[in-house]
Amino acid sequence: MATKDVMALIGQANIDKLLARHASGDWGDMSQEDKEHNNQSLTSNKGQLFSSYSTPVGKVWIITEYDRTITTVLIPSER
Repeated sequence: MATKDVMALIGQANIDKLLARHASGDWGDMSQEDKEHNNQSLTSNKGQLFSSYSTPVGKVWIITEYDRTITTVLIPSER
């Protein structure tokens, strides 16, 4: 799921690129500690996955919920 604000800012093609990075374990502009947490959550299949990417129009976040039922693409002000 992508919010309407992020869709308007970067468009579907760029969202698809960021989702591909997120799905491949490229967590973007996260601290090393947060990257390690994501990696542990991924291997245990438990815990939220959180990525942050810098774009020409600002940060974009991608969050996959703990139970893996939904992944949301949004901008920080929408959190």
